[in-house]
Amino acid sequence: MTLMQWFIFILIIQVIHGLGTWKLYIKAGRQAWEAFVPVYNAVVLMKIINRPWWWVILLFLPIVNLIMFIVVWVETARSFGKNTYLDTFLAIITLGFYNYYLNYFTNVEHVKNRSLNPKSSSGEWTSSILFAIVAATIVHTYFIQPFTIPSSSLEKSLLVGDFLFVSKFHYGARVPMTTIAAPMVHDTIPKFGIKSYLFDDHKNSDSWKNKFQLPYLRIPGFQNIKRNDIVVFNQPADTLLDMNDFHPDRNYYKPIDKKTNLVKRCVAIAGDTLEVRDGFVFVNGKQNVLPDRAHLQFSYYVQPKSTQFDAKFLKDRYDITDGFGIINSQNTYYFSAISDEALKNFKDNPNVLSITPNKQKEGERDPNIFPHDPNYNWNVDYFGPLYIPEKGKTIDLNLEVLPLYKRAISEYEHNDLKVKGNQIYINGALAKTYTFKQNYYWMMGDNRHNSIDARAWGLVPFDHVVGKPVFIWMSWDGAKARWDRFFTTVNGTGKATSFLIPFLVVLLGWIGFNKWRARKKNS
Repeated sequence: MTLMQWFIFILIIQVIHGLGTWKLYIKAGRQAWEAFVPVYNAVVLMKIINRPWWWVILLFLPIVNLIMFIVVWVETARSFGKNTYLDTFLAIITLGFYNYYLNYFTNVEHVKNRSLNPKSSSGEWTSSILFAIVAATIVHTYFIQPFTIPSSSLEKSLLVGDFLFVSKFHYGARVPMTTIAAPMVHDTIPKFGIKSYLFDDHKNSDSWKNKFQLPYLRIPGFQNIKRNDIVVFNQPADTLLDMNDFHPDRNYYKPIDKKTNLVKRCVAIAGDTLEVRDGFVFVNGKQNVLPDRAHLQFSYYVQPKSTQFDAKFLKDRYDITDGFGIINSQNTYYFSAISDEALKNFKDNPNVLSITPNKQKEGERDPNIFPHDPNYNWNVDYFGPLYIPEKGKTIDLNLEVLPLYKRAISEYEHNDLKVKGNQIYINGALAKTYTFKQNYYWMMGDNRHNSIDARAWGLVPFDHVVGKPVFIWMSWDGAKARWDRFFTTVNGTGKATSFLIPFLVVLLGWIGFNKWRARKKNS
């Protein structure tokens, strides 16, 4: 839906609300017209149900408002003496239309200065749970969201089994585009395996389900994405069923905010020119230098001197990230990720005969690499040069460069793009240039040979950016806790310091202080 369509929809809701409550407003000592005025009617309603004015704000926050509507329906009934379980059930099951029954078919009286404390333990639990969900949804949506690292693409910086807090406000919190969805759930509801939101996955713009989508809107942040930032974003070219089911040219047509969440390092920002040479990233002609906590990793073939070669022992000894396996009759081993630091030590091992990097040759085309076009002989180790589009910047458009930006122009910026002979048409007009509407970024894993990243799907638009990882609050290696990673920062220089002990000291102190204060109050 467009903003105008949403405006009309909200006006219709106000009329429905007014028709169903105007008599109740009068019985509460207000005027009938107050039930029909948008926003103002909500402020007045909060006074009628004896609730704070700021609840009105919650009624207009996507996802949060789905819970708040239920609360307000129930609170309205209770404000007119309808406190039974049946009244609560009817208020919810009728989606608030129970108010029509109270408005037209009953002679209820307004309960002034109604007590806000539930009259039963079940009511107290219900209120506590609902507001806990509201508070958690607000924090989850607009401030901090928890994530888990599922893959080793940023190994050494972020480990499989790290539990992150991701800041939404650094780059600006994105307002949920999917308005009818379960709170704090991403793609599917756990244990049930069903979608957590309402959307037509066949890209049918006429579908009534798609009418409840909000346009992209982001609250201003206080920081821009910088080179080498670790960023959480929605995978742009596909929404994966699982990490092994990747097809870069296929769409499931899910909303942006429901696409698969990924975490990678942004090695190039809008306006940069990127190139990969021999596996190393060059930005604007200079080799990219990663932060000291980051460690590049490549895959290698290792040939041992004897059959007594213990690959698993060496993998653990030299802190090699990913798996290994025998690939031929000469017992040559393949290690999928060895850092430069581990390689120096590994080469000196007396049981190692040779170590050969597993790198592709320059000019050798990999069909799985962006832009998936036979005219571009690019692979994971030799890629580019590629200009990363910047908002407001114009490029010359022709059939040669079109494969690089076709998806951005058509899918991410929603233009109708057609090629007729040697000419390109955008929205029906002949196009020889194109001006980009948003910034784009290039996201890669530090584990260069074991990461599905931008080399596979291409550019990441800013509207797909979720947030910035800032804190590791817990970390597990299988069933074993990595205590030194608990409560550590994601960014910074030098070895990460755990703040677990200071946190526990503060927590225990706070608990003790509250107990002391409670005893003092009761004495």
